[in-house]
Amino acid sequence: MNIKDLPEEDYFTSGHTACAGCPAPAIVRNMMKIFGKDTIVYTPANCLLVFSGTYPYLAWKVPYLHEAFENTGSCISGVARAYKKIGKKALVVGIAGDGGTYDIGIQALSGAAERDEDVIYVCYDNEAYMNTGIQRSGSTPYGASTTTTPAGKKIPGKLRHKKDMAEIMRAHEIPYMATLSISHPKDFLNKVEKAKNVKGFRYLHVFSPCPTGWRFDPSKSVEIARKAVQSGMWTLYEAEYGEITGIYKPKKKIPVEEYIKGQGRFRHLTPEMIEELQRWVDRKWKRLYGEEP
Repeated sequence: MNIKDLPEEDYFTSGHTACAGCPAPAIVRNMMKIFGKDTIVYTPANCLLVFSGTYPYLAWKVPYLHEAFENTGSCISGVARAYKKIGKKALVVGIAGDGGTYDIGIQALSGAAERDEDVIYVCYDNEAYMNTGIQRSGSTPYGASTTTTPAGKKIPGKLRHKKDMAEIMRAHEIPYMATLSISHPKDFLNKVEKAKNVKGFRYLHVFSPCPTGWRFDPSKSVEIARKAVQSGMWTLYEAEYGEITGIYKPKKKIPVEEYIKGQGRFRHLTPEMIEELQRWVDRKWKRLYGEEP
């Protein structure tokens, strides 16, 4: 599927208040064109919740729910079961950030996956708690400066590597799991469409660079997302029942140093820290591709 093949009607519209350069509105807008009108959306606390529903405006044109931060997996499970009980059909989708996925919501997410609930869970990953002040999350990369891992003389940014949430979900052996990026639209749309047509628990993990939290020019969001894929910092692949069924290999791999260039959150990194980040990427590359980078 290509962008030109998408239906014209929008189910996520103008009226939101997202930051300039934020990829999340485009991510959700294009997903909703595929999911369609018979969709029920749930979001916990995250940037999307705030900018898509700034009172008295609402950007959603489908039923839209909000509950507690940690409850996405539980709430979408309950909605889907309730609709099944009354004999009605609806596509139930939960959209959470990395904080509500990697950390606060992982228990409910894992439970829903283990039960194979007939829902779609979407994580849009901007690698920190951006909505509440740019605090580090389990998704924040090694070395990144956040408000809770500030780069200074005593703390040189985050000292732990990013949790591999996609692999954690693949280990659940769910019907469908995929990673996506705004930099690769055709791949993005095909995976969303595939997820819509699969039954059981589906997990979509979307890379979403944040100009505000990462401190880069808002016009560079797509470029940075593309460099993340080219460097191996973000891997595009999909799996069915735990088996990898498709993986994108960049035609030309670039060093991590080229990816982090221009991002203020990494400007303090020493050569040794850059080398450590590159080692992490190389290990991940070998694990997923089965070969040396």
